[in-house]
Amino acid sequence: MPNTEFLITSLVVVLIPGTGVIYTVSTGLFQGWRASIAAACGCTAGIIPHLLASSLGLAAILHMSAVAFQMLKFAGVGYLLYLAWSMWRETGALSLDAYNDRQGAGRIALRGFLINILNPKLSIFFLAFLPQFVLAGTADPLLQVGWLSAIFMVMTLVIFILYGFCAHGVRSYVVNSPILIKRLQRSFALVFAALGCKLALSDR
Repeated sequence: MPNTEFLITSLVVVLIPGTGVIYTVSTGLFQGWRASIAAACGCTAGIIPHLLASSLGLAAILHMSAVAFQMLKFAGVGYLLYLAWSMWRETGALSLDAYNDRQGAGRIALRGFLINILNPKLSIFFLAFLPQFVLAGTADPLLQVGWLSAIFMVMTLVIFILYGFCAHGVRSYVVNSPILIKRLQRSFALVFAALGCKLALSDR
């Protein structure tokens, strides 16, 4: 069983708003709770490659290869800026129902997956985070890392779904206000753009 320190630390990490949280909240707000579940699943699936990379030591290679890291980082920057541009472009042009009909669950999940998989810092984070909680002298450390990774993913999925449900809860206050819809869409667009710029300007 994982220790309490791991559970508390993981909970704090998952609760901190990042690109995945922002995407899930915006999806729940504009497209409803079903769409927010798809977004949460996509974002959760997007951390699987990073967990596998960390477990197999690929993150260490990524950390040492400045060129590979920068290429992946700027791919992530470009995608975040694309999301920001798409959301800004659509402000005021769609009703919530039209927006909802236009986006399938698969497409929503794919966007969430790409948001996380194109962030190379997740691999570095898990490489530094998970080994701290592997018990010394354990017979199979890789198996324990896999177990801790699974717990972290379940926590991520549950918390993200709760974020999406909370956003859906205030959706009724938004649906009848085109002006508020426009302002919120532009606010989320600016947040995605800011996150992309922050990632672009970060050293490592």
